[in-house]
Amino acid sequence: MAYDLIVIGGGPAGYVAAIRASQLGKKVACVEADRAGGTCLNWGCIPTKALLKNAELFHTLSHRAKEFGFSFDNLSYDWSSVIGRSRKVSDRLAGGIEFLFKKNGVEYVRGHGAITGPGKVEVTAKDGSKSSAEAKHIIVATGCKSRDLPGLPFNGTSVIGSKEAMVVEKQPKEMIIIGAGAIGVEFAYIYNAFGTKVTVVEMLDRLVPVEDDEIGDALEKSFTKQGIRCLTGHKVTATKDHGDRVEVTVEGAKENGTISADVCLVAIGVQPVLPGGQEMKLSERGYIEVGDRYETSIDGVYAIGDITGPPWLAHTASFEAIQCVEGLYVDGHTPRKVTNFPGCTYCHPQVASVGKTERALKEEGVEYTVGKIPFMAIGKAIAAGEPDGFAKLLYGKKHGELLGAHIIGDNATELIAEMGLALDQELTGEEIHATIHAHPTMSEVIHEATLAAEGHAIHF
Repeated sequence: MAYDLIVIGGGPAGYVAAIRASQLGKKVACVEADRAGGTCLNWGCIPTKALLKNAELFHTLSHRAKEFGFSFDNLSYDWSSVIGRSRKVSDRLAGGIEFLFKKNGVEYVRGHGAITGPGKVEVTAKDGSKSSAEAKHIIVATGCKSRDLPGLPFNGTSVIGSKEAMVVEKQPKEMIIIGAGAIGVEFAYIYNAFGTKVTVVEMLDRLVPVEDDEIGDALEKSFTKQGIRCLTGHKVTATKDHGDRVEVTVEGAKENGTISADVCLVAIGVQPVLPGGQEMKLSERGYIEVGDRYETSIDGVYAIGDITGPPWLAHTASFEAIQCVEGLYVDGHTPRKVTNFPGCTYCHPQVASVGKTERALKEEGVEYTVGKIPFMAIGKAIAAGEPDGFAKLLYGKKHGELLGAHIIGDNATELIAEMGLALDQELTGEEIHATIHAHPTMSEVIHEATLAAEGHAIHF
């Protein structure tokens, strides 16, 4: 079978690339080994958000019912139903992607894709049967998988990755989470909310260490208040898996010794999932190297999304998909590479950011002003019972342009979109505070923080 484009991988990079190419009149096939939607939709972004919603609701009812005027007896939950709801959400959306393939005329091929020669792809189906196809262009979007800890391999029961953490049959009584990035803190919140005793071990000094320092400190304070034990600045020096229990030896200021739990979730990062067949030039860390048009070292083969390295975010993968495809099939289009992108973490309180951290600006010697406003100054936050957190905006001192935005609190992941637009368009504080923000809304925290950077906040 001959196509204009074959996409290997059906995640947020792959399926978007396939659909966009088809919209541009191309004959397209998308090869996917698991199910349309990839890790994000089936085992990542989407099902975790379903679990987080369940966790937040249960935590509110079990800890804050009196605050909202509710009372009841015998509040309980069914763990299998909690897990089941997240799987139903994923199944529904995966089916939606398959429908979009059909609607747009994309041929959906199930199996593992391998590049066997110039313009040639071999697909191995689940039953072992093989088929071949050809295309002028091939896009690799095979993504990543969880990286294990040396000496502590995944076994799906006592030592798990993020995928297994979403479908644990029996809720663990105790859990150790190694790694406090977005995945680690999201699962820490989920399991703690349902009563699992959670300990988070992070080698660096703060939770979510890629975020602004004040954000990491605030999240640790909130997590500690919620009952999550946070061992930041702690190194794992030894591990032992007993099958039904895991022992982890840590070294740091708060703890020196061995801690144990019935389940250990390893959330230390990801590793690339390369397609089979012809080898491409890789980076030192094993990711596919690409040029300005997302081209690989093989003529006619391109790569997008997580397989090309950080940032490992679904929305950046989809952005790259559009840029790569339009660079191939839209006359005059020059592909853009990802520069400014929002980062979102969906624990409670939520964390979201875009642009530079204060730490980075100091290292670069950039002069800046800071506008910081707590949610407790915002009427909607008080009315919603969500006064914790703050927005911190960084503006260039010379020109007044937005350089970075950092938010922790309710709806932070929704509020960050405005800041992404402002950063992309190089808006100044004057232009942002000249924009009327509706009252009462959580977005008023952006308006107030902008005014605070200029030294004249109204409500704080």
